Amino acid sequence: METSFQLWQSLHGDAFAGAKVLVTGGAGFIGSHIASALARLGANVVALDDLSGGGTGNFDGLGPVKFVRGSILDVSLLEKHVAGCRYVFHQAALGSVPGSVKEPVRYYDVNVTGTINVLEAARASGVERLMFAASASAYGSSEVLPKVETMAAEPISPYAGSKVAGEAFLRAYSASYPALDTAALRYFNIFGPRQNANSAYAAAIAAFATAALSGRTPTIFGDGEQSRDFTHVDNVVHSNLLAARSKQPIRGEVINVACGQRVTVNELVAEIIAFCDDSALKPSYAGERAGDVRHSLADITRAKALLGYEPIVGFRDGLAETLQWYARQQPERAPARAGPVNTA
Repeated sequence: METSFQLWQSLHGDAFAGAKVLVTGGAGFIGSHIASALARLGANVVALDDLSGGGTGNFDGLGPVKFVRGSILDVSLLEKHVAGCRYVFHQAALGSVPGSVKEPVRYYDVNVTGTINVLEAARASGVERLMFAASASAYGSSEVLPKVETMAAEPISPYAGSKVAGEAFLRAYSASYPALDTAALRYFNIFGPRQNANSAYAAAIAAFATAALSGRTPTIFGDGEQSRDFTHVDNVVHSNLLAARSKQPIRGEVINVACGQRVTVNELVAEIIAFCDDSALKPSYAGERAGDVRHSLADITRAKALLGYEPIVGFRDGLAETLQWYARQQPERAPARAGPVNTA
């Protein structure tokens, strides 16, 4: 099996060797995966994070990364650490839909004003390209599938609205300041090792896996027939690196990042329970959460055309790896069967 270094080396070679890069939110789940991949490819990586949702433990054993504790609302700190960067990978954000419903102004401040701060620092420092963590929540509750980037944005939560605003500013900056190219990568339901399962708003796979591996009942909000395009974090890293390397200007284009397949929440939980090999485990059901969408499935044609993107980790292989990682965090509850997850 390829190591992480061999995987990234085979895909991206020396494209980032010696380049200085900034990863905002670099101690978070996605940001730390991007930062560690870049470090292993020879980039000089600065990871900026206020540790509100991440932790420096995410860097353990993952290669040399310079960590700076701070916020994207701190303009002078941003300017200092963006200086000399060739690329910026902007992952910092408050990321919960329910959290945004509770605190819409806070989400605006961090996700919108913070993004403008990052763009301004990048423009002033002569950054070549900025990659932005956009969100599939921009598509809202439209029943049209698959989701294509030409569809109108219809955000139904303050979080989604903040991400759509970020996309608009990326396009505006690329149009107004052509020296700074930008790419808005719309992530679809990302999962993988190191995803925080302790938050009250933990993502589905992290929350379900931690509950099941601890022998607790996984709770499904709604009837469980809602579906998602679950996407392993390595696909997100790959898309970001491809966007940075693009020989053609991207000019703020919105680009879906996903696998192009959907799985229901009931199917997901069934596979997690099968992995745990515990016949007594059964999911419980609670009411739907405000702001959640019913179905999500990406069309990844644009990602293929503009970036040469193809998913490098499929859903079930990625789920098996992820569950094995969570099992190792709870050795006393390690499952009897640690092989690939059964196909639902």
